Amino acid sequence: MKTVQLGSSDLHVTPICLGTMTFGEQVDEATAHAIMDRAVERGINFLDTAEMYAVPARAETFNATERIIGNWLAARPGLHQKLVIATKVAGPSRGMPWVRGGKGDTSGEDIIAACDGSLQRLKTDVIDLFQIHWPNRSVPMFGALYYKPAEDHLVASLHAQLEALGQLVKAGKVRAVGLSNETPYGVHEMVHLAEQHGLPRIATVQNVYNLISRGLENGLDETMHRLGVSLLAYSPLAFGLLTGKYDAGGTEGPNAPQGARIALFESVRKQRWGRPQSLAAARRYNALAQANGLTPTQLALAFCYTKWQVASTIIGVTSLAQLDEDIQAFGTSLSPEVLAAIDAIRLEMRDPAH
Repeated sequence: MKTVQLGSSDLHVTPICLGTMTFGEQVDEATAHAIMDRAVERGINFLDTAEMYAVPARAETFNATERIIGNWLAARPGLHQKLVIATKVAGPSRGMPWVRGGKGDTSGEDIIAACDGSLQRLKTDVIDLFQIHWPNRSVPMFGALYYKPAEDHLVASLHAQLEALGQLVKAGKVRAVGLSNETPYGVHEMVHLAEQHGLPRIATVQNVYNLISRGLENGLDETMHRLGVSLLAYSPLAFGLLTGKYDAGGTEGPNAPQGARIALFESVRKQRWGRPQSLAAARRYNALAQANGLTPTQLALAFCYTKWQVASTIIGVTSLAQLDEDIQAFGTSLSPEVLAAIDAIRLEMRDPAH
């Protein structure tokens, strides 16, 4: 795999990124280490984590994923120099009292303290890409549909947050900075502030992007393209909906696949992935894949792997077999007829998991 440059940073990454949010919940440490070893063997140089992980978020697993990665790196001296390690500082707690005591703000001081914590857990001197996990302000995200100005309240500004990120870059603790779950306004404003005040320019935005959640194409993709910001696409398989595993038995009840994430965790079923409309749309795309000699996973990943909007696709796995399947899908091409059929389904069913 050829590497791609992230924004205007000096980071060059593979077009597949190993996401690690399952490590410490569905995946034990030994298996996680084996998965990361295999990913590196297969040529992947890009790993993404977050202080909030594992997922679903629980007080008991807060920070667990970073610790697992830190132990893995510590046992492999010199490996980090060959990799790009990304992590994220959590936004306002949003119902998670174990995140900064439930504080409804993420200040510059919080960002610096979170980075120091991540450096300690990852057992490294520098984080290659440090991202704000979700916005400080009130915006529609994680499946919410509408911006509600009445819910705005006084929090640390984008400028204050970017200044904190700038301090981390200046101190050599962070190489590049990014955002996640952002809007066109947030991206534009962060780039404008960086240019106006000589602060670090954001290199990336990590947002959901998959067959049943293509809202990014309704304006954010133009913003990122024109400003030279790279997309890291997360949930390309829509938490497993686009693998076909839920097609027959649904996401809950006795016929749901045992051990699968949506079936396993009620908190996930309450999110966008548990909507009946999301499963209905996924079944249509999965059937399209099978009708064209592809597995649902191949179709969903090839969609992300080949879109001009995407710099790197973040895959999340719970086994070596899933990792190999996801990597093997790289290089799959989709015919103009299949792409037209994908757009026809979207026109009918829109983006139920956005």
